[in-house]
Amino acid sequence: MVSHLQSRLVKGLLDDLAAHCRDTVWVVLTLNVEESLPFETGDFGYPIELVRNRSARGFGANHNAAFRLCHGRAFGVLNPDIRLAADPFPALIEELERTGTGVVAPRIVDPAGRTEDSARRFPTLSGLAAKALGRAHALDYEIGSTPFSPDWVAGMFMLFRHDAFRAVAGFDERYFLYYEDVDICARLRAAGYGVRLVPAVSAVHDARRASRSHWRHRAWHLRSVLRYLCTTGRSAT
Repeated sequence: MVSHLQSRLVKGLLDDLAAHCRDTVWVVLTLNVEESLPFETGDFGYPIELVRNRSARGFGANHNAAFRLCHGRAFGVLNPDIRLAADPFPALIEELERTGTGVVAPRIVDPAGRTEDSARRFPTLSGLAAKALGRAHALDYEIGSTPFSPDWVAGMFMLFRHDAFRAVAGFDERYFLYYEDVDICARLRAAGYGVRLVPAVSAVHDARRASRSHWRHRAWHLRSVLRYLCTTGRSAT
């Protein structure tokens, strides 16, 4: 988990983990910028390793660094704005350990319980153009009750098999922000690993997206789109 001055959100997620799965988790919390925390890492009843970056790093670089500290059979990436009403991990790990599955994700819902578009098809130029013109469907997949294999799952909650994440060398750190999730799912698929979503397991995404309108985030997004389409995306679609 990585915090960008998000200590209140971080505490909420750490509280949820303590309430539902304190006996099975071990957390690496990375402070990407300097901030004071309104809690101690020993407050939650499970191990938390705190990493303070000297300078801000990208999404992929932060999670790759966290992975190098982890030794469990599964490695989870959760954004601070995720909320858990129950333990998601037993069912996700059961699905993850099916032959060939490299990453699994739960159904993501908003605070009102509406399903978000966290399972998507690989981006194409025509699809991106349709989205820009408002002609794209709200959801790439109709999410029912049965686990299925989307092209990729969104990075706010991803659970990887440890060996699969290692086999593809983790996230591509050339992406500073955006499209790291698309890219790693494409590379997992190319390496023979499956991508799965388990609708019976859900997590709430209490999204905080105000910063996305900032020109810097728009520039990062455009750069990531172009990088993906010109590299991994050329063989994924």
